[in-house]
Amino acid sequence: MSVAGLILAAGESRRMGFPKALLRYRDETFLDTLIGLFAARCQPVIVVLGAHSDRIRERTLRPATFAINADYQRGQTSSMQCGLRAVPAGAESVLFTLVDHPAVAPATLDALLAGQVHIPGPLVRVPRHQGRRGHPIWFSRELIAEFLGLQDLGAAREIVRSHAAQTEFLDVDDPGILADIDDPAAYGRLTGAPL
Repeated sequence: MSVAGLILAAGESRRMGFPKALLRYRDETFLDTLIGLFAARCQPVIVVLGAHSDRIRERTLRPATFAINADYQRGQTSSMQCGLRAVPAGAESVLFTLVDHPAVAPATLDALLAGQVHIPGPLVRVPRHQGRRGHPIWFSRELIAEFLGLQDLGAAREIVRSHAAQTEFLDVDDPGILADIDDPAAYGRLTGAPL
C-alpha cells in the first residue's frame, strides 16, 4: 500500500530558542534524521515549514517535498492541514510525526506500517511505550477529510478520539516515541550534550 510521510516542522521553537528541525541528533539534524527514516518507507515525504523556513530548507540535506504554511502562527492543526493538502491522491495512508520526535526506532515505523494489509483494518495506529502514547502515528486516507475539516482551535487528537473503536495501539519497546524535545533540558537528556 502507498504511504505518504508527513513531518511537521513549522513551529517557532520559542522554548528551544533555536529551530528544532536543525538540532543535531547523532550525525544529522532532527529533520534529516526523520526524512531518512520516512523516505525508506514512504513516498512522498512531505515536510511542512513555517517559521525559519528559508534557514531550514538551506540546511536540509535529504530530499523531501516541502510545503510552506504561511499561517503557521495559527498552530499545529493548520500545519497538519497544509501538509495533508500535499498528500497525493494515490496515497492510501499517512505516517505522521512532529520534528521534535527524532529518536523513534526504525522497527517502530515498520510495526506501524506492517498491519496495513489486514482488511478490515484500523483507521488509526498509535505506538505505545509503557502505557504512554507517542509518535509517529499512522492513519488511513479515510481520515484526511476529517482532519482538513477541523477548525482553527480543533486538535487532531479529537479526530483520533472519535475513532477510538478503530484505533489500534501497538506496544513497542521504544522510548523514542515519547522523546518530545521541546526545550534545552529535554535536548540535553536526549543527546547528553548542551544546546
